Amino acid sequence: PPSAIADLVVVDKARRALTLFRDGSPLKEYVVALGPHAEGPKQCEGDGRTPEGNYVIDSRKADSAFHRALHISYPSASDSAFAEAQRRPAGGAVMVHGLRNGLGFVGPLHRAYDWTNGCVAVTNREMDELWRAVPDGTPIELRP
Repeated sequence: PPSAIADLVVVDKARRALTLFRDGSPLKEYVVALGPHAEGPKQCEGDGRTPEGNYVIDSRKADSAFHRALHISYPSASDSAFAEAQRRPAGGAVMVHGLRNGLGFVGPLHRAYDWTNGCVAVTNREMDELWRAVPDGTPIELRP
């Protein structure tokens, strides 16, 4: 419903699905595109992987290069420590976002392949729904 507010976001990477939940019940599911090397957890900046684990939607970006963006709190302390041990930067601009500005006409066809740099992408219309339904501070679980 238009007034629904999610209290949990779950991304199932294997299914390419993002589901909004409220009080343990699913509200809506979206088909997503991920990074081109989606299997396995993100290990460092530029690896093309989408993180795995428990994070929070910690901010939003209206002026993104993509149609709106919800920032995921990656990297955690353990993500940063792992990347540092590999002598690589962990990265940090991991978001749920719409399509690149000016390419909204692509719509659902964007799902034909994983094209992000490790983010979670939806259509612009879907991003408008997420923007409204997912407040800052909402937990997000990114599952393998």
